[in-house]
Amino acid sequence: MKYVFILGRNPELSIAEIFSYFKKQAKKIISSKIIKNSVLIEFEDKIEKGVVDNLGGTLAIGEVLCEIELKELNKQEIYSGTKNNINYVVWNFSDEEHEKSASEYLKKRFKEERLKASEKNLTGSLELQEGKTIRISSGLIDEEYFVFDRFFGKIIEKCDYKTLEARDMKKPERRHELSISPRLAKTMINLSQTKKGETILDPFCGIGTILIEALNQGINAVGIDKDETAVSGAKKNLEWFKFSKNNYKILLGDSGNIKPEKVNAIVTEPNLVQILKKMPSKEEAEKILEKYECLMIRILNHLKNSVSRKIVFTSPLIDQKSKRVSCNIKKILEKTRLKLIKGPIPEYRKGQIVGRNIFVLER
Repeated sequence: MKYVFILGRNPELSIAEIFSYFKKQAKKIISSKIIKNSVLIEFEDKIEKGVVDNLGGTLAIGEVLCEIELKELNKQEIYSGTKNNINYVVWNFSDEEHEKSASEYLKKRFKEERLKASEKNLTGSLELQEGKTIRISSGLIDEEYFVFDRFFGKIIEKCDYKTLEARDMKKPERRHELSISPRLAKTMINLSQTKKGETILDPFCGIGTILIEALNQGINAVGIDKDETAVSGAKKNLEWFKFSKNNYKILLGDSGNIKPEKVNAIVTEPNLVQILKKMPSKEEAEKILEKYECLMIRILNHLKNSVSRKIVFTSPLIDQKSKRVSCNIKKILEKTRLKLIKGPIPEYRKGQIVGRNIFVLER
């Protein structure tokens, strides 16, 4: 079975997440191919429903129906709805010839089936991390199809980002400037390959964003933070979500002093830096990063033996005009004797003074 994953604003991170997610699910991948902001993956069998809701960096998932050949297209059920008047779009991850063939075929097919079908343009827009703007679907669209290389298919799942963001906005405690988004939290959890019923530890849990996304996936969670206000906020948020208290624990204290318990993975975002209103000088940036490195070396050395699998964390990625600078990961690896599995994967937005580098380590 072949599926196309339409990627979000950070394709590199999205692809890393997708492959980690299916490795966690023990889903064998036969082949893959990347075109633009999409990746086609061939599996041995079907993927389960609802995958897009478990991924933080995927906009939509489409199922390949066939190759773009008249004989093959005629065998497929293209539209199975009940409406007689529909609007549809075609995502293009191919050359103009294949896109044109698919578009012309759909118009003819819908006419033969006596449907009032109108092809619409992709009117939405998304700015990728690299700065390029791509078109995405928006508005009142009934059906979505795609062309990827020589393949034709149909979108079967789309991420409901509006509901996810609304859910985040409604929780009782929020720290917009200091918290990661639910989407990034999901992505980092998937990079850790933690499975349902296992346990993650967030040693800098703040108000509990990573804990919330773990618990939503059926993963148990332990959070630690030395900020009493943050710990109080995390407890309120988890209670608001009505998670069972048997599945989580939140502790007040320094993660470098609290006796660690056995967990499957660490997933965390340390307090990257204080909120910066202007770009720091080279010397200021170096001090920020050195302080961060010392913190992480101390915490990781204290906790590493309690972790059976991956350690996923972010580090500051500071804008310095011509480039962005980050921590000395080699120094962290040497001092902790941990191994780098993946990273750095940069994650930042245009104009953001402090972004993130994401690392995946293991013992």
